[in-house]
Amino acid sequence: MKITAKMVKELREITAAGMMDCKKALTEKEGNMEEAIDYLREKGMAKAAKKAGRIAAEGMIFDGISADSKTAVILEFNSETDFVTKNNEFIQFGKDLVTLALAKGIKTIEELKATEMNGETVETLLTNLIAKIGENMNLRRIKSVTTEGFVTPYNHMGGKLGVIIEMTGEATAENVEKAKGIAMHVAAMDPGYLCPEQVTTEDLKKEMAIAKVQLLEEGKPEKIIENILKGKERKFYEESCLVKQVYVRAENKETVEQFAGDITVKGFSRFKVGDGIEKKVEDFAAEVAAQVNG
Repeated sequence: MKITAKMVKELREITAAGMMDCKKALTEKEGNMEEAIDYLREKGMAKAAKKAGRIAAEGMIFDGISADSKTAVILEFNSETDFVTKNNEFIQFGKDLVTLALAKGIKTIEELKATEMNGETVETLLTNLIAKIGENMNLRRIKSVTTEGFVTPYNHMGGKLGVIIEMTGEATAENVEKAKGIAMHVAAMDPGYLCPEQVTTEDLKKEMAIAKVQLLEEGKPEKIIENILKGKERKFYEESCLVKQVYVRAENKETVEQFAGDITVKGFSRFKVGDGIEKKVEDFAAEVAAQVNG
């Protein structure tokens, strides 16, 4: 199979490995992207790759919470350039949409676009705003979380990243402060799972298979590898599962679960502007092409 510059570029963006290493991995795995990612990880050339690893689009994350702290909404509103995110009309439109979503119980972008606001549908209002500002915009994704406990939103980096934390218990000042701290932790650490129970058998097997290849290449004896893998499995949970991670602001190495104390984290949502959208970079594409063809 012919390995193209586009394939090499995509693999590099996902893994941050060198271009020639990416080309070699794709060649070895006959163009299979998932197998090439695993190959690079086995060789120690890439960290754990996330499926939504490519970040490109500009825009802002907006969030809102109901008066009773039972429902929160998070919305990604994209634009072509960061300049537009400073526009007051862009910002107000994003805020109004979150307010609308909370009031109407909206859960999808399709619902949001079809809902009326000020006598017109949101989709029409968006089209009008695009025409007025002169730049393409997109309502990319929305998440609404309702709970029997309470929710706490957190907005980071001037709207570039947003988190909703769902907790058990009552929304007391102390509990909300704890939840905000955990939301900040999620923003910083980007956990892949809430708890070990959420890790699928397939995901765990894949991680352990990669770890085993690494251990064999390090020359570890086969008879002790299984014991080492038990430790690797525990470490994987500690690094990937929110409640098992060491709380970022802890002074005594307590986990998020321990920090939460009497209340429990029930779930989290994390939106970062542009997650998973490929950014067009002409010079880099040319650089990759030169490497591949050379």
